[in-house]
Amino acid sequence: MTVNALPRGTSGDGAIPAPVRRAEPMVWRNPHRRDAASVLAASAFSEADMRGAEARWRRFDPLLAALFAGTEDGRIDSPLMPAGPDLARTLLGDAPGSVWIKADHDLPVTGCIKARGGVYEVLAYAETLAEAAGLLRPGLSYAAFASGAFRDLFARHSVAVGSTGNLGFSVGVMGRALGFQVEVHMSHDAKAWKKQRLRQLGARVVEHPGDYGLAVAAARDTFRDRADAHFVDDEDSVDLFLGYAAAALDLQRQLAAAGIAVDAAHPLYVYLPCGVGGAPGGVTFGLTLLFGDAVRPVFVEPVAAPCMLVQLAAGLDRPVSVYELGLDNRTAADGLAVARASLLVARTVGPLIDAVVTVPDADLFHWLKVLWTGAGLRLEPSAASGFAALGRFLAEAPPTDLASATHVVWTTGGAHLPDAEFEAALARA
Repeated sequence: MTVNALPRGTSGDGAIPAPVRRAEPMVWRNPHRRDAASVLAASAFSEADMRGAEARWRRFDPLLAALFAGTEDGRIDSPLMPAGPDLARTLLGDAPGSVWIKADHDLPVTGCIKARGGVYEVLAYAETLAEAAGLLRPGLSYAAFASGAFRDLFARHSVAVGSTGNLGFSVGVMGRALGFQVEVHMSHDAKAWKKQRLRQLGARVVEHPGDYGLAVAAARDTFRDRADAHFVDDEDSVDLFLGYAAAALDLQRQLAAAGIAVDAAHPLYVYLPCGVGGAPGGVTFGLTLLFGDAVRPVFVEPVAAPCMLVQLAAGLDRPVSVYELGLDNRTAADGLAVARASLLVARTVGPLIDAVVTVPDADLFHWLKVLWTGAGLRLEPSAASGFAALGRFLAEAPPTDLASATHVVWTTGGAHLPDAEFEAALARA
């Protein structure tokens, strides 16, 4: 079902489409979308902020290359892969266009998109501490951050985060590699294997009886005003947002290398799985800075946890939870099991989002199996959501500019999925 008739300015629970309340899959075309120039002009963030994040990434290239195998000169990035003709035909049906896969399910270091935010924020904190301690000097190679006085400094500090798993892993991997104490707060029903791999890193895992949002709130309260610690706030972190935004520069480089134009005559549809919103929001902001209105971001959420759709439809005056609609926030896409979207993200990129597509868990398992058997892609259920959304989007709300469109499905996790977990997911298809 497609809903595309909410009047501009409508807000409140009454603006939330009935299919969302019934946990039914749908395509919601964003009635509050505005032209990129006006949104960016009013934004608290700028291209200079994104470029600054990219510059910080590059300063840390020597460190990442020294610490982690599989990085190209220290760069944490993934391939842009063309979908094979059979997969493209399955996804597009009779619609024109080409399909590509931004393969963050196989991202170096963490095997998930959260490295772009979580690793980045730990690096930003480490750099801030080192500068305050007088350890930075002209010409210093940042490979030095892994040893000596730097490591002694970091050992006296802690990094904490609330997470469903992948952000916590990204923060944990980077934090422990530098010698920080790491504490990850998780809901009791978060995946056991994700908790175990954090403990194997040496991180402290704190379990909470509530959901992801309550775990984040508890961690925030625990680490409030601690001078020896930094809390990575998935709901309200500027560093996370800008770390993700810098990924747009990677995609821009890859599109150019593949000879793919992105302009008014060649729109770019990007399908982004959405939990709290930091990763898809940052990517959306970065791509809009680079390509303006030629980018058409499509967020993808589970029918049980469409928190960004609910927030955008209800308005941005206050945070709105899916629980208020009677939804249960229970989904196999654990990385997307979030009841309340980031207001920072919703207010920053809400007017830039073209559509939100909600998908049932059954579609995730179907596509997980199709992608494994037909394309050899090993994904978590949440990472298959973009594929589940693409066909529904084109079938229910086909845009008029598809003749020369490029579709990019951004995968988000899967490389580190244990064999038993992956086999169990395949069995549910």
